[in-house]
Amino acid sequence: MVNHYETVFILTPVLSEEQAKETVKKYKELLEQNGAQNIYEEFWGLRKLAYPIQKKTTGFYYLFQYETDNKELVSLLELNFKRDERVLRYLTVKLDKYGVEWNEKRKKQQAENKSKEKNKIEL
Repeated sequence: MVNHYETVFILTPVLSEEQAKETVKKYKELLEQNGAQNIYEEFWGLRKLAYPIQKKTTGFYYLFQYETDNKELVSLLELNFKRDERVLRYLTVKLDKYGVEWNEKRKKQQAENKSKEKNKIEL
């Protein structure tokens, strides 16, 4: 049975844009190599943290949504997060059918908003 997951992780703000992209690419490739499907990623940008982590008050937030039947994949991903000093925090959630529905609805709404903005610019 295929399970749906959502992982949010925070990267340290001292990274350059290129280093942050390399880190995200590394984790995306890890997911793909271990059989994850339908990987959707979203960059939420530099945000203020609710409380300092390792004396940092901001961090780069990333979101991955994926599906897999490999039960060890989440453990492997989180182990890599623990070992990586560029990752401040992470959270993985297994989605139920309502969470999957909500994500699909949100993706459609974002796509509509982008197309509306694009049409405004063209006018």
